[in-house]
Amino acid sequence: MNIISSLLSNLNYGTILFLMLLESTVIPVPSEFVVTPAAYHAAGGDLDVWLVILFATIGADLGASINYVVAYYVGRPVIYKFANSKWGKMCLLSQEKVEKSERYFDDHGIVATLTGRLIPGIRHLISIPAGLAKMNYWKFLLYTTIGAGVWHAILAALGWYLHAIVPENQLDDKIVEYAEYIKLTIVALVILAIAYFIIKKIIKKK
Repeated sequence: MNIISSLLSNLNYGTILFLMLLESTVIPVPSEFVVTPAAYHAAGGDLDVWLVILFATIGADLGASINYVVAYYVGRPVIYKFANSKWGKMCLLSQEKVEKSERYFDDHGIVATLTGRLIPGIRHLISIPAGLAKMNYWKFLLYTTIGAGVWHAILAALGWYLHAIVPENQLDDKIVEYAEYIKLTIVALVILAIAYFIIKKIIKKK
């Protein structure tokens, strides 16, 4: 974790990509404290905000692809065994969390790889049930890219906004405060999106 702390204090395009790769596997790296501060510094001219979003999304795609490939080839028993192991616990994993992501995927189908990227607690695990279900990889990658891109754009917008109103020494506290509002809004939007897809599917069947 000291390495992660060091990377968080030295954000550049490479560290953004690497940290978002970790966040999309099973390593507990909160994207709010990567993309938002990076965009904050971009507003000050140190980085380009569009490249921040791009590299964050590429990192998320790479990390999600690792989860997908591992789940695709090793199967559910090995995934559960790791989740229940000491290493799994160190990554804040549990079988219950993996099963929760599977239920979400089962309930919402392949669109879950898009909407799931926006939901706390599901975001970094949704690629596992996609791999277990042997979902088409390119479709998985497309939905993951869209979902991760939207999430990172929201965080980047927050960082850009905070640059105008918050000194850097208060940034972390404000991220925590605003992140809660963003999560609630995102959950509400995801529910609306899921309802839209369900209604569309029912109408199509009729």
